[in-house]
Amino acid sequence: MEVEAAGPDKLAPPSPVEGPGENGAATKVQKVYRSYRTRRKLADSAVVVEELWWQALDYARLEHSTVSFFDEPKPETAASRWNRVSLNASKVGQGLSRDGKALKLAFQHWIEAIDPRHRYGHNLHFYYDEWCKSQAGQPFFYWLDIGEGKDLDLPECPRALLKQQCIRYLGPQEREHYEYIISEGKVIHKQSGEPLDTRRPKGTKWIFVMSTAKKLYAGKKQRGVFQHSSFLAGGATIAAGRFTAESGVIKSIWAYSGHYKPSAENLHNFMNFLEENGVDLKEVEVHTVLTNHPKIRSC
Repeated sequence: MEVEAAGPDKLAPPSPVEGPGENGAATKVQKVYRSYRTRRKLADSAVVVEELWWQALDYARLEHSTVSFFDEPKPETAASRWNRVSLNASKVGQGLSRDGKALKLAFQHWIEAIDPRHRYGHNLHFYYDEWCKSQAGQPFFYWLDIGEGKDLDLPECPRALLKQQCIRYLGPQEREHYEYIISEGKVIHKQSGEPLDTRRPKGTKWIFVMSTAKKLYAGKKQRGVFQHSSFLAGGATIAAGRFTAESGVIKSIWAYSGHYKPSAENLHNFMNFLEENGVDLKEVEVHTVLTNHPKIRSC
């Protein structure tokens, strides 16, 4: 049996990727998907670029106000001094306009926030103490990085460690990935809808802060890299601490933060926030001795 070749007068069979019917519909779906994927990549790239710009501008502003400004030969004016002080203060005062009782960073971590590199405040404080003793007449960060203290290498915190441990400060876009909400009494990741579960990996410590806008942020603690100050980039908080949760149910809370040093009142307000949003506090273990909240079991 001969197979007749398609000629100019013969109709070719319909294309498997074009035309009407199921094949045509499949083609449209593929085109729409590719278009969506392209737009998604562009959107993700825009977010990354915006975050990088935020970090670059933050670094440049702090670098100028704490180090490079003092490398210029012209004398400082009252106006320029005020601008520098205002910028530095704004790093740790962010959010205070919403709540005057909010927690600011403890002083040893205050210098971490205004450091362009955000070196771990605990480490910086060793060098800050030496700067105070030196009476060098140079601003701290200028002294540390360019001036008379640039070659100082302390045994209790070697320069290598000071350089290595820099706290990650989240920008506005990054911060959204760490936001949680309370839904039906459970802690739920806002973007994914997944309930918080801190049991894995074993040994991980989960820390949290609540912003002055009453937004809850949580993540895994990494000493010298990711800590309480990371979430709000050194800004003010209503509450800060550590907690455990299983399938979204809070099991225990530690009312402790070396960066913010929360008070009993801060813990009390946080517990009220949880209760108002449906969290059952009866079985929550709270590791503090400084609370009189009627529904908290102190340990």
